Amino acid sequence: MKYIVCEEPGTFLIKEKEFPVRKKNEALLKVNKVGICGTDLHAYSGNQAFFTYPRILGHELACEVVEIGNNPQGIKAGDKVVVMPYLSCGTCVACRNGKTNCCTNIAVLGIHTDGGMQEQITVPSDILLPANHLSDDEMAIVEPLAIGAHAIRRAAVQKGETVVVVGCGPIGIGIIKLAQIAGAKVIAMDVNDSRLAYAKNEIGAEYIVNVTADPVAQIKEITNGDMATAIFDATGFKGALESGTDYMAHGGRYILVGLSKGELTFTHPAIHAKETTLLCSRNATTEDFEHVINVIKQFPTDSFVTHNVPFTDMIANFDSWTKPETGVIKATVKF
Repeated sequence: MKYIVCEEPGTFLIKEKEFPVRKKNEALLKVNKVGICGTDLHAYSGNQAFFTYPRILGHELACEVVEIGNNPQGIKAGDKVVVMPYLSCGTCVACRNGKTNCCTNIAVLGIHTDGGMQEQITVPSDILLPANHLSDDEMAIVEPLAIGAHAIRRAAVQKGETVVVVGCGPIGIGIIKLAQIAGAKVIAMDVNDSRLAYAKNEIGAEYIVNVTADPVAQIKEITNGDMATAIFDATGFKGALESGTDYMAHGGRYILVGLSKGELTFTHPAIHAKETTLLCSRNATTEDFEHVINVIKQFPTDSFVTHNVPFTDMIANFDSWTKPETGVIKATVKF
């Protein structure tokens, strides 16, 4: 079968190997579609933490079951499934406390172990969620939306509160919509006016702020001086991460969703005066995936998935997906 591997930063190759064979407690899946995310882009550019080469990328997967044994979910051959791509050990302190998303021994498909950029893949049966009622595009975006759902749940977003989402990439867009579904009013921030326009016109963000034009003053005006009670960073950029508490109300929460490889610096008196609650949000759990599957029909999938190519054309197109000026929000690869 054919697969695409990132041999080293900047280099993809299409190769062939034998079809995988299912083991006990595994499912054999046909990969129908793979979403391209920031992790894949960072891996390609050589800027992804916890990463080694060569690696088959792909953890945003729309799949169909080829073979599966008895399983609690009642999934059978021919069913469409979403793959929760986090392989947790089940025994560490995090897993014992229900935090499988930050398992001390976690292996994420497409990052720590080979992912779904191949015609077929075998995975443990217990990371599958039935999705016969979803389209391939909807299935392929469940995982990035689950990242946002986990962040919303971590922050315990309440109906009526005003939140800021910094970064209107795919993860940020998901957080915006899911925060609205939770009942919050959202201020979307970015440096890209077209992304901000999408957040307002397609996602429905109540307010948009270009971060290059005195964002603190703009948020102060929008909130009548209160600032926002929850700030979500979905950029992973050092400067943005270090500025997030500037937009936060006293007694507020700051949720770091984007991942930076370096150190961050905060002015302690400033964050102490606000009694800042600092939260990191990593990956997602089954609960978050199930929530997304339940609400995904409220999400504008058709406008969110902007690019779709067959896997034979992925290598030729991948460079363009790293450039915001191409208008890409979510690219997908069809097998």
